[in-house]
Amino acid sequence: MTAPRSSGPALAVVGATGAVGSVLLQILSQRADVWGDIRLIASPRSAGRVLAVRGEETEVIALTEDAFDGFGKGDIVLFLTPAEVSARWAPVVTARGAVVVDQSAAFREDPEVPLVVPEVNAHAVRIRPRGIVAGPDCVTAAMIAALGALHAEYGLADLAVSSYQAASAAGRAGSEALRRQLSLVAGSSLGEQTGDVRRAVGEDTGPFAAPLALNVVPWSGELREGGWSSHELAVRAETRRILGLESLPVAVTCVQVPVVTGHSLTVRARFEREVDAGHAREILEAAPGVVLVDDPEAGEFPTPADAAGTDPAWVGRVRGSLDDSRSLEFFVCADNLRKGAALNATQISELIAGEFA
Repeated sequence: MTAPRSSGPALAVVGATGAVGSVLLQILSQRADVWGDIRLIASPRSAGRVLAVRGEETEVIALTEDAFDGFGKGDIVLFLTPAEVSARWAPVVTARGAVVVDQSAAFREDPEVPLVVPEVNAHAVRIRPRGIVAGPDCVTAAMIAALGALHAEYGLADLAVSSYQAASAAGRAGSEALRRQLSLVAGSSLGEQTGDVRRAVGEDTGPFAAPLALNVVPWSGELREGGWSSHELAVRAETRRILGLESLPVAVTCVQVPVVTGHSLTVRARFEREVDAGHAREILEAAPGVVLVDDPEAGEFPTPADAAGTDPAWVGRVRGSLDDSRSLEFFVCADNLRKGAALNATQISELIAGEFA
């Protein structure tokens, strides 16, 4: 027998049939039920599909103005869509009085749209002049809870990161491209000669700039001035916004790696005062959304394979810099589809729902 629905605000999920949407529906079934009606919306080609939400079979409807009928003040529409879709439809929703939570890049740089990671700046969710709250890029989300906790204690002064990004950040197309490439090279001796992997994979490298199987690709996004990628500049800008450090020096290198799920980052953070690595571990152990796994002697440190399917950011290899007593270095992994997108968006939505309880 199906449990009665909560009397809470209505929630619409736009992009419910995508890779992040599928994870979000799982998360809704695992967390406290604060929602009334839950409506699933996707592109016309996905309309009519039936998906399970909290044990209830729910039909997906097409993204049209009619899809938001009945939504108004106190209700929330969550966009898990490309930026152009969010930019087109978010104003339609806010004109009805509902709040938009957008996971795309459409509004992340808008000063009238708060960019929120609840473990770091939950207070920002209440100030939304446009009726929109944005979530960060999945790379930023992977590291920011750990950085935020350390910043609160030591004062972040400089940041350098390299990301090792999972294929699923490019959606199902990314995961499928990696699996196809892996099948083409499995059981072979490829990777020992120039060009042999490229020949085996062929011209179709999917959403990646080069073959990903047996390889790493130091590129993600579009080319920007000075040789930076749009993705690298986005991580820089988002970190500054979330931490409230508008002039923070940030250097980012984004690298795609042959991992299906789970982003990893190496982080070198320089602070305003000396850092004790032992105390830093204590801070990270207590930080919300962070789990410390840091015993290299026992072979215990985070890996993306262990982070996949979990909610927290996993931090390890915490060590003081050999050359600078104010610098700390660490490694962090997080599921890019969960904390990197679906979970963060859900947490934001729950914060907003709490305002109307």
